[in-house]
Amino acid sequence: MLAVKSWKALGTSVHVLTTDAARLAAAELAVHETLQDVDLAYSRFRADSELSELNRTPGRPVLVSALLGRAIEVALQAARLTNGAVDPTIGTAIRVAGYDDDFARIAAAGGPIALRSVSVPGWRAVSYNALSRTVILPAGVELDLGSTGKALAADLAASEARAAIGDGGVLVSLGGDIATAGPAPAGGWRILVAEDSNLPPESDGQVVCMQNGGVATSSTTVRKWRRGDRTLHHIIDPRTGMPTEGPWRTVTVLARNCVDANVAATAAIVQGEQAIDWLQAHRLPARLVEQDGTIHFVGPWPDPNEVAA
Repeated sequence: MLAVKSWKALGTSVHVLTTDAARLAAAELAVHETLQDVDLAYSRFRADSELSELNRTPGRPVLVSALLGRAIEVALQAARLTNGAVDPTIGTAIRVAGYDDDFARIAAAGGPIALRSVSVPGWRAVSYNALSRTVILPAGVELDLGSTGKALAADLAASEARAAIGDGGVLVSLGGDIATAGPAPAGGWRILVAEDSNLPPESDGQVVCMQNGGVATSSTTVRKWRRGDRTLHHIIDPRTGMPTEGPWRTVTVLARNCVDANVAATAAIVQGEQAIDWLQAHRLPARLVEQDGTIHFVGPWPDPNEVAA
């Protein structure tokens, strides 16, 4: 019988499911510890995080921990694979757009903002040596690992939870970024596809079943805030340095892990009309929702009554 534990961390909702209720506590502890490590390594909302210190140290090599190094490597790989649509050097742009604090406090604020376009330096400006784990950021480059970093945290947490429980399977959801490890329950993991990750699992919406891998949803409709008479959101188009304006309000992708799913979903929001061809070329099952609610499916999107491969 499935067991679940939920709480808040990293500014979002956390859900941990195990196929064995007796092992839930061990999985929960492993996820807690992983998320604490992630928060200290690459939260941009903590002045004492490694990432904050790195962003304050331009122009010279900085030795980083294995965790931050991996997060940076994943972010740069995402930029390469998406031709810059998902770019970690949007730090200044997203801060100027008003996302400069934990989201709960951002959403509560409502004062006007002088929104301006910020030039995004581009991921090629970042020098990372994986062997020495050293990073050099030129002056004016501010890293934000929020997108790929949360998905990586889900993958790492699921892996650590699986190791902690020994047998059985585990699913970890971080604000809709979902990772699995170990054997799935009979019939697969049933996942509600929704724009808002805070909706309870029994809410109305499409359900997909999967044996393993990752699922990620990127949306411009949930993590948004108002400044004066403007509504802004957290997905920055590196080409403009502004919140992206395109045909898709939500994209959900299934992939071999959560990082791959998240990278593809975020890239699709930024790419706009080109997203469908890009997703088809990468053979990624996806569900895209237009601004008016029209839904498009790409690739072998799973039947809700069948378990996806």
